[in-house]
Amino acid sequence: INADTKSLKQIAAESKILTKSAQEGNINPDLLAGGTFTVSNLGVLGIESFTPVINPPQTGILGVNCIVERVRSQNGQITVYPSMSLSLTYDHRALDGAPASRFLMDLKNALENFPVLLAGN
Repeated sequence: INADTKSLKQIAAESKILTKSAQEGNINPDLLAGGTFTVSNLGVLGIESFTPVINPPQTGILGVNCIVERVRSQNGQITVYPSMSLSLTYDHRALDGAPASRFLMDLKNALENFPVLLAGN
């Protein structure tokens, strides 16, 4: 609720509380209404890729997939690195492709520099 006004640390703490309440079946239904964006994490179940479906009237949903090892050539050497794909579904009536792409690029950069992101909180 009002995630745009909270730090990453605050969001993480509140998410844990809400998740526990939902799992125990005693979450306030009002807390499940009125959202504009959802994050769906199937990566914790080992899912490498999925297409999340928007919950109307929300405008977008981000699918978080599991981390897998990938191989690449770097400076003439083969290296193994951790990689995680993200799947973004959005309502094109509310959001154009360019801002959606910028959102994914910004998120990618934040995740690749996670210690810097945490230091800001």
